[in-house]
Amino acid sequence: MFRILVFPAFFLLTLMSIGQVNSTLTVEKIMSDRVYLGETPTEVRWSEDSKRVLFKWRPMDKENNAVYQMSIKERVPKILNVNETNSLNIMEASFSKDLKKMLFQRDGDIFLKDIKSGVESVVVATDEFESAPYFNDDETIVIFQRGNNLYQIGLSGQGLKQITNFTREQFYEGKTIKDKGAWLQKDQLRLFDVLKRQHTNKKNDNDKSTLPRSYFLPASSTISNLSIDKHMIFVVFSIADQSENSRTIEVPNYVTLSGYTENIAGRTKVGAILPTYSTRIYDLERDTIYDVLTNNIPQIKRLPEYIKDYPEQLERLTKENKDRKVNISRPIWSPDRTSAVVNIVSQDNKDRWIMKLDPLNGKLFPLDHQHDEAWIGGPGIGSFYGTLNLGWINENTIYFQSEVTGYSHVYSLNVTNKEKKQLTSGSFEVQTLQLSNDKKFFYLTANLENPGITHFYKLSVNGGDLIKLTSIKGLNEVTLSPDEKWLAIRHSSITKPWELYLQENKPIAEAVQTTQTTSPDFVAYSWKIPETIVFKNRNGVDTYAQVFKPTKPLKNKTAVVFVHSNGYLQNVHYGWSYHFREYMFNNLLVDEGFTVINIDYNASSGYGRDYRTGIYRHMGGRDLSDVTDSAKLLVEKYHVNPDYIGLYGGSYGGFLTLMGLFTEPEVFKAGAALRSVTDWAHYNQRYTSNILNEPLTDENAYKRSSPIYFADGLKGHLLMTHGVVDVNVNFQDVVRLSQKLIELGKDDWELALYPLEDHNFIEPSSWTDQYKRILKLFKNTLTE
Repeated sequence: MFRILVFPAFFLLTLMSIGQVNSTLTVEKIMSDRVYLGETPTEVRWSEDSKRVLFKWRPMDKENNAVYQMSIKERVPKILNVNETNSLNIMEASFSKDLKKMLFQRDGDIFLKDIKSGVESVVVATDEFESAPYFNDDETIVIFQRGNNLYQIGLSGQGLKQITNFTREQFYEGKTIKDKGAWLQKDQLRLFDVLKRQHTNKKNDNDKSTLPRSYFLPASSTISNLSIDKHMIFVVFSIADQSENSRTIEVPNYVTLSGYTENIAGRTKVGAILPTYSTRIYDLERDTIYDVLTNNIPQIKRLPEYIKDYPEQLERLTKENKDRKVNISRPIWSPDRTSAVVNIVSQDNKDRWIMKLDPLNGKLFPLDHQHDEAWIGGPGIGSFYGTLNLGWINENTIYFQSEVTGYSHVYSLNVTNKEKKQLTSGSFEVQTLQLSNDKKFFYLTANLENPGITHFYKLSVNGGDLIKLTSIKGLNEVTLSPDEKWLAIRHSSITKPWELYLQENKPIAEAVQTTQTTSPDFVAYSWKIPETIVFKNRNGVDTYAQVFKPTKPLKNKTAVVFVHSNGYLQNVHYGWSYHFREYMFNNLLVDEGFTVINIDYNASSGYGRDYRTGIYRHMGGRDLSDVTDSAKLLVEKYHVNPDYIGLYGGSYGGFLTLMGLFTEPEVFKAGAALRSVTDWAHYNQRYTSNILNEPLTDENAYKRSSPIYFADGLKGHLLMTHGVVDVNVNFQDVVRLSQKLIELGKDDWELALYPLEDHNFIEPSSWTDQYKRILKLFKNTLTE
């Protein structure tokens, strides 16, 4: 059940005026950011006492986004003033065992808060930046990080003490760092006793104790994942050493306040030299540091299958027989902090291990191993757009998610006898997961009923039936209150944007809507609910799509295919679209007489591992064939004219638009490619190397996947648009393709550039100009 709350008077006046507005769509109105929508509620969180919900929002009657709060009793959003908002700047919170006290960082200082009274007290406040606070086992000491080091301070009067002393002063492993300033300081201390005494006194005054032994890091390194065990004996830390510099991109900004061209620092390109990672343990009692040993990781020397396509590489790598490089997570300590597990991922992202760590000697013991010849990913698995769901149920049992069955599901595993149990199963994904306070239940989000519908469920840690807690059809994103009595639900449907609802944490309880983001103009227009269909693609795989059918089709029965962005994203569902502007624009196209189809092609999320990795080593392969199959479906089932089909999309959708026009010119007559990747060798490491490996090791994958190699196939009409200060898909991409089209003598293409826009456009004027051009393109080329 759900109901709509009675809103304040301005909402009632808004709804009463519906009959006075114009419901005709225009590009200007769709892209205005002021006619139809405010900004939907985001960044939802609860107060520590579970009495208030806090979120960011901009209703229609406000000019700017702001932080709002809403009590569970009144359920009326109230804007917070600046001082109240600043006081909420709570970061890196950790809780006492009884959940009555909270440690947190605010503006680089450490605070302790009594949750019931709301009283805050300062633990550490200095000019330096302190972070990551947590209690020791008996909760008498607070441990925190300052710079590259761990410190402790007592809550009962004990002074500040430095636990580690990682530094880059003069030496690293007995070798002098070639730094004149460091040498001069050392020489001054050798020559002058007074300076030496003052320097020693200053260090003692700062720390009020003897500093621990120095551990010198390479000048090119960074330290991370600092963690200490229950007994404060073993410090585990990771070092990333970027000894060789990777060249980074500089994005020229032409329209600047200074009047001069200014460069924006950007990312590296795929195949850049990666840091060398190592994880080490500092035994404080024995005052010694040693490595976490990775040589016994199962299949650590395994070569990927694609190397067989390159015989010379295969022969060389087989002879070298090297261990693959891995990244090791921060240790996840058991509830009693006597045992730890780590998540390990190979740098080629084809293997993931969960292993038990023995901090006494740095040895690793395998618990679970996941392998994928494409790449490890999926919800809750901690790689490729996801968080890592891995933790302890009790002192002997961990939980985690795995795609071993083809879908991301929940597992428990006994770390002593390695007994593993699958707790959820089926052709659906567990998309979020958290353990209850009493560690007897999981709360999870899953698309159990349909790939495009999500609900919130409760599940025993021993497995069994999922207990459904939400009931409104569509998409539901739930934030559970700290006391686990309430659900704050971001809900949306196909025709209704995200709004915030409150519901008691009971199965199918009443959900009460508490925000209203849309305008009278939005309500006045009859937004279209597309027909959601499932069809078999040429590979016999179920493919989901939405078809918008016009009431009065154009005389020549033309159609447009919309291609969503991000690659790994789901756009065919029963919620409000991530591409909400495009959803509204598709409504406009249908009003003009176009048939429109929106498709979740291979690589889209929500459908499991095989669908996600279907584009491995060939972007523009199965994903593009799905797009082409959807166009043919329009001809066969919806009687669209095969000679008048266009397509458009941004980012990854722009890339597929280019590939469609270049390699399937007999299918697509016109297309608009927005902020498109034109050559994958020029995109970033994290995303691209998962799918195509690296250019130096898998050149064929890049050549078959990059539009610039197929530009000679252009026969139809192409519009390209791009932000000049795009730091994601750089403007250089479209410049390089433009030069190729010029050299090929192609005529029917144009480029619109936007000097002040990044990858995601901001200004309504830019959005409007871009989509007026797209509408003009389709009207001029696809209609008679």
